[in-house]
Amino acid sequence: MKKRGWIIFLVVLALATVNSGPVVRDLLAGERLVHTEASEFAPIIVFEQYGERCMNFNDIEGEGRQTCMQLNDPDRMVFEYTRMMTSALFVNPEPHSILIIGLGGATLPTALHKLLPTAVIDTVEIDPAVVRVAERFFGYQLGPRQRIHVEDGRAYVERALAEGRRYDMVMLDAFDVDYIPAHLLTVEFLERVRSLLTPHGVVVANSFTQSRMYERESATYANVFGEFFNLRAGVEGNRVIIATAGPLPETDVLERHAHQLTRGLEPFGIDVDRALQAFVVHHEPPGRAMPLRDPPQEGG
Repeated sequence: MKKRGWIIFLVVLALATVNSGPVVRDLLAGERLVHTEASEFAPIIVFEQYGERCMNFNDIEGEGRQTCMQLNDPDRMVFEYTRMMTSALFVNPEPHSILIIGLGGATLPTALHKLLPTAVIDTVEIDPAVVRVAERFFGYQLGPRQRIHVEDGRAYVERALAEGRRYDMVMLDAFDVDYIPAHLLTVEFLERVRSLLTPHGVVVANSFTQSRMYERESATYANVFGEFFNLRAGVEGNRVIIATAGPLPETDVLERHAHQLTRGLEPFGIDVDRALQAFVVHHEPPGRAMPLRDPPQEGG
């Protein structure tokens, strides 16, 4: 095609994109709907775009992708927040028991099972439709050390406490179509989570830097755990809180553990030197914000 022909073609294409709306734009972006899974909570959408397969709630254009994986390199973590959550292994590099609340596309349990094949990983997911999608489209495989519990995350924590279970690592990554469910954000809930931890246990929580709840979330974690590591993503706007049952480890301990894990973390796209830079200790000023608490019980 001659130069003038290319110019005409590009002008027509641009006009078609503007006038034809999202259908044309989706086609130009290579967006392809793969599957829609019915759910009692919200429809789950699986789509592919730019060499990635992603999961979202309600529709393709919905707020925030829940999960994405690279089709040509499924181990490599697409989202910075999952890399930050995995870097909690710098604090405790050999957890034998892990609890994850919130499955999504199973990025975290799948990666941790490969990194720690002898660890038992219990994942709690309230929506059975999410479990079906994770198994069918994102490679989630259950087994004796990779277990799923379909129930509310807080209900599971209460039951686990009653049964005397303890975990070396608890990861909180539960989101609905709006935000983190309120009952998984309170002092009372986090006190129960802390009670689940072994003496060297670690809590890892995914949240957002731009949340209107940012200060109160910080105050809530500080109320239960004291100081914590506050990791902030650059582009995505996530922040990851890493708190411990005991004192936070010193920098030299983090560095030693990180460099021991370097080769194992490389396939997942985790640069340990860069990841270490995100470990900033959060000191909560007294009275800066009110911690989040459960609502009063009726008649209480």
